[in-house]
Amino acid sequence: MILKTIKTDGLAHLSYFLGDGNEAAVIDPRRDIEIYIEEARKRGMRITHIFETHRNEDLVSGAPILAEATGANVHHGPNPAGVVSYAETTREGDRFEIGSATIEVLETPGHTDDSLSFVLYDQSFDDGPVGVFTGDALFVGDVGRTDFYPDRAREVAGLLYDSLQKLVGLGDQALLYPAHGAGSVCGSGMADREFSSIGHERRNNPRLQFDDREAFIEAKLAEEHPTPPYFSLMEKLNLEGASAMRRYLLPDPVSPGALQENGKTQLVDIRGIADFLGAHAPGSFCIPDDMLAAFAGWLLDPGGEVLLISRNAQQAEAAVRTLGRIGFDHVTGFLPGIMPVAASGNPFRSVGVVDTQTVKSRLGSDGWTLLDVRSAEEFDAGHIEGAQNVYLGHLADRIGDVPSEGNVTVMCGSGARATIAASVLLKHGRSDIDVFLGSTKAWLAADHPVVKP
Repeated sequence: MILKTIKTDGLAHLSYFLGDGNEAAVIDPRRDIEIYIEEARKRGMRITHIFETHRNEDLVSGAPILAEATGANVHHGPNPAGVVSYAETTREGDRFEIGSATIEVLETPGHTDDSLSFVLYDQSFDDGPVGVFTGDALFVGDVGRTDFYPDRAREVAGLLYDSLQKLVGLGDQALLYPAHGAGSVCGSGMADREFSSIGHERRNNPRLQFDDREAFIEAKLAEEHPTPPYFSLMEKLNLEGASAMRRYLLPDPVSPGALQENGKTQLVDIRGIADFLGAHAPGSFCIPDDMLAAFAGWLLDPGGEVLLISRNAQQAEAAVRTLGRIGFDHVTGFLPGIMPVAASGNPFRSVGVVDTQTVKSRLGSDGWTLLDVRSAEEFDAGHIEGAQNVYLGHLADRIGDVPSEGNVTVMCGSGARATIAASVLLKHGRSDIDVFLGSTKAWLAADHPVVKP
């Protein structure tokens, strides 16, 4: 019996390939399914089952695509929001055999109504399950968010509490296989590791320390989680079933003139923070390639065309794949770097940066705004006195909250999100912008005070 974890960087998504003998199953596949096909091929296995722990909100499911490619059935939980068109409904107590492995279904609602966990047994050993695939119900160090049903907030938080009791009841020996790791928007307190057990979580996971159901519910109701607008598209696609990713490896390179040809095209500079600060095309979003999965869904229209500005073809190719995983299928081309723009006489811009001492000297100055674009949770944990907080994901919608006159210095945790925010401000016509490079980390390293509630 083999079990392989397949991680999708950026989204911190974890899927699993389980096989024994000549049969295999895949749990929570991503949209680009080649990796599962190759894994089965090299092991001489046939994928016979596909399991989904829930309807994903943050990425496009590859289940219908993998089913079409392999002939395997997709198994999904009961879903009051609608029928998952490509799946068979499975319920608690259903059992499936993959060689000498047995998968038993456990209904674990709370994160979503259709949430399932899949309990793994080895038929050669009878003393309890080997592990459990928990989806977004239970993570390493955290539990799933419960804010997708705001009109039923108390009810679904209680459902998750009950589901967690089921999972803890599987026994300390059971290994934990969640659908996400640290960095996912589906939780905020995940440990930075991808291995654990029910026993370790029972003893150490803060959300499993509640003996009182009502206290757990109150704690969940007090949480604040960002909800990118593209989540609604993911929900729709993962009910209807998305098409396969476009199979080209690379969009066509374009000339600098393409930057001026279509004002509706979304220019996305993926090169990196330092590259954008040094020189960039006017009107471009700065979203570095390793932050695309986190912020493209906040800043871009998934139905609109995208033109990438990248360091090279390889970076553009990886970005196309990342964007496809979250439903952005309209990348029309890429421009290799900013030098062709400058050399052709087209305009380019740069963004100034400031250090800790400069920010300290500006505190209390008239006509100056320190804009902190971290989440409300991060901001409340400690911020510079006088800073204004607008979360990066909400900035475009709250642009009117940022003073239109005077200098604006943008900060975050390190300067990366601040640079993305600077590009948003520039696109909205603000000009007197600079970035606090190092941001909160630099401020704390200099032993300067922060304000806490």
